[in-house]
Amino acid sequence: MDEYEYNLVVTNPLREPVIRAAIQALQLPLGSRGLDAGCGVGFQALLLAETVGEAGHVTGLDLAPETLVHAERVAAEAGLVDRISFKEGNINDLPFENDTFDWAWSMDCVGYLPLDPAPMLQELARVVRPGGRVAILAWSSEQLLPGYPILEARLKATSMGIAPFVKGKKPEHHFLRALGSFRAAGYKELTSQTFAGDAYAPLSDDIRNGLEAILQMRWPGAEVELSEADWIEYQRLCQPDSEYYVLDRPDYYAFYTYTMFSGLAAE
Repeated sequence: MDEYEYNLVVTNPLREPVIRAAIQALQLPLGSRGLDAGCGVGFQALLLAETVGEAGHVTGLDLAPETLVHAERVAAEAGLVDRISFKEGNINDLPFENDTFDWAWSMDCVGYLPLDPAPMLQELARVVRPGGRVAILAWSSEQLLPGYPILEARLKATSMGIAPFVKGKKPEHHFLRALGSFRAAGYKELTSQTFAGDAYAPLSDDIRNGLEAILQMRWPGAEVELSEADWIEYQRLCQPDSEYYVLDRPDYYAFYTYTMFSGLAAE
């Protein structure tokens, strides 16, 4: 398992309740057929398949064949191989006929990549039946260092802190302006909703491992954009072998949000 797959696996227990709530909010019809675009290691495909029931079907799509091998194993272990299939492919050129699916979903992918999301939304609309729903979901905020708001604000202002937004990117391509991209792609009846998750001491092993992974993922390389004092403070709080490690605090609390945008493909 490479680092990318490991991070998806270890953070899943932390993120799953929020992702499950977002899927429930979509009210996907029982027996419907849907696409999970950018499915990763398959955890969201499981939740989507549970939602549409035994008569439904979910197709997971990802660019990385090694990731799809893991996803297939996840589906097999869950006993859902008859309700989930996986296919290698590019979201910019989906390997499906027009009107193949009743709905499409993409998490931390469409709209989250540092690219214009409108062409990808148009391609999703192509493979969804007229009037079918398309939803995109992405991590949108976090507070991970309680008691240190100035340090966390400075970390968030680094290049990694604003990723996947990058300097020079058009403001209208930022994920939180996805409603404009949906309109540009011809969608109707647009919706947006934010879902919050939190964690607090005492932390279970699964939640602690997930938070440790997120702390390591969130600000790598930030030292070149911080003052020496801020970098020392960051290491003091975020290194597991530090006696001041923030996750060891008996009053630790953190929260994060996922935001979902959706719309109906044009009739």
